[in-house]
Amino acid sequence: MRILGIDPGLRITGFGVIDKSGSNLTYVSSGSVKTLAGELPSRLKLILSNLSEVIAQYQPEHVAIEQVFVNINPKTTLLLGQARGAAICAAVMNDLMVSEYTALQIKQAVVGNGHAKKNQVQEMVVRLLRLTGSPSADAADALACAICHAHGGLGLGRIATTGYRMKRGRLV
Repeated sequence: MRILGIDPGLRITGFGVIDKSGSNLTYVSSGSVKTLAGELPSRLKLILSNLSEVIAQYQPEHVAIEQVFVNINPKTTLLLGQARGAAICAAVMNDLMVSEYTALQIKQAVVGNGHAKKNQVQEMVVRLLRLTGSPSADAADALACAICHAHGGLGLGRIATTGYRMKRGRLV
């Protein structure tokens, strides 16, 4: 099974592709789509077209994307949501189903701690995929999203959040 993980962002959208065979995970590719400052529609088009190229090149069977959390700044949250929408459109235009995971679920699946720091996630991605180098932060987050999907999939992907509370739109 080939999985494309996406870490959406308007400035930098990370992507990571892994293969899952049984319980083995294999790194295929990762990178990021960087948009320059400019008009929003052209930036969204760049995300959509570049992720469509990634999908065409690597032919994933599943797509996993990080859910948007509510930010302190509503404008930033809306812009992130639009970038995420462009990424989802790239998947559905290619007839792929999209699974969504919160940052808490991704960290729990990869590190074993839903409150892990970014560098801990990055280090576990390197270990789980037996990488010789460390991917960029955005690519590592996308690979972590793909790993989360590989570990849980549609059935187990909903990691229990009982006992947590919401603070500024995040589970804590």
